[in-house]
Amino acid sequence: MSRTIRDGMSECRRTFHRYPEPAWREFYTTSLLIDEIERVGVDELAVGREAMAPDERMAVPGDEKLEEWFERARAAGAREDVLEACEGGYTGCVAVLDRGEGPSIGLRVDIDALFIEEASDEGHLPAREGFRSEHEGLMHACGHDAHMTIGLAVLEAVKESDFSGTLTVFFQPAEEDGGGGRPMAEGPYTEGIEYLLCVHVGLDHPTGEVVAGIEKPLAMSHIHVDFSGKSSHAGQAPEKGANAIQAMATAVSEAYAIPRHAGGMTRVNVGRVEAGTTSNIIAENARISAEVRGETTRLMESMKERFERICASAAEMHGCEADLQVHSESPRADSDPELAALVDGVARGVEGVDRPVEAADFGASEDATFLMEAVQEAGGLATYTIVGTDHPDSHHTPHFDVDERTLGIALDVLTGSIERIEAERP
Repeated sequence: MSRTIRDGMSECRRTFHRYPEPAWREFYTTSLLIDEIERVGVDELAVGREAMAPDERMAVPGDEKLEEWFERARAAGAREDVLEACEGGYTGCVAVLDRGEGPSIGLRVDIDALFIEEASDEGHLPAREGFRSEHEGLMHACGHDAHMTIGLAVLEAVKESDFSGTLTVFFQPAEEDGGGGRPMAEGPYTEGIEYLLCVHVGLDHPTGEVVAGIEKPLAMSHIHVDFSGKSSHAGQAPEKGANAIQAMATAVSEAYAIPRHAGGMTRVNVGRVEAGTTSNIIAENARISAEVRGETTRLMESMKERFERICASAAEMHGCEADLQVHSESPRADSDPELAALVDGVARGVEGVDRPVEAADFGASEDATFLMEAVQEAGGLATYTIVGTDHPDSHHTPHFDVDERTLGIALDVLTGSIERIEAERP
């Protein structure tokens, strides 16, 4: 990577793009981050367990999957000290600049990738210019490679400025599975933060557009349900079985019949089903992976309770049992208008920003809301800013890419916002 991050943001982002890693397996990614953070020079650097409340992790994969990616990172040249700190799936880090009296400001960026096979045709810029993912079946298809680059560049810019105060940058793992926000929010580094900035590129906003603060992110819960019954011969003695597929199918059908709520928007979706062994056996086991969302945390919890009752009733109806487990979840937390207005004011003076937007509905879910909520409940202000980027295809698709002009725009908006906070803090 470039030793001057701001002069080589494209190079930095492309390095991250080549080595995507999934949630809680970002071992090599964390090693790359630590190298860059140490080059910048910070006053405190917490890696792995030290950066979070480790018992609060959600959506953690099994030991076999963790070990596979741990060894892949070692083979790729990850630092042994970083691997030791992250072993067991405790990835990510927090970097702190302490510049004396002044505001305590946080910046949160995410670091994980997605299980998507990246496009390899010449029309796809990463393939054409040689920085396509080196991990088949996995890619940065949501801009987290850009987010890490932006976080590092902001850290470097603030380090070299006359800033007075404290800047804490959270390089958060496991956003895509909704598992990393809570442990970082409940870890030691959110305490005392007065202003929190979160950032995302794109999200269907074009290059030159900046949304200073999102509103109405949906509270979300990812749920796994295991149905267990009793197997039997499907032809000779079907009545002796307890059909887990029937229980599962009933639950899926009824889940989509949960009525709309007068209190606001709600969502339910069953995205994956697994069941049975072969056609002539009454299925003993079945599993569904589902999610519920709500316009408020209360509505999401209401949807989850209804969904749980449906699964339990469907299992009982067919002589089965249902075991429901929350895989991960996140609350709703809106941007504070005061801080969004400050970011908007800064964005209006940044070169390349031609459409500043002070607030816009989000309509999706993000576990940065855990950190936002933690800061807000302690009396601080938080905002989630979208820096628009042109991309040839939607997020979470094989041809997703970012317009690298966005990197500099995001750097200027965020660094300018940190300076403005310092200047205007009472």
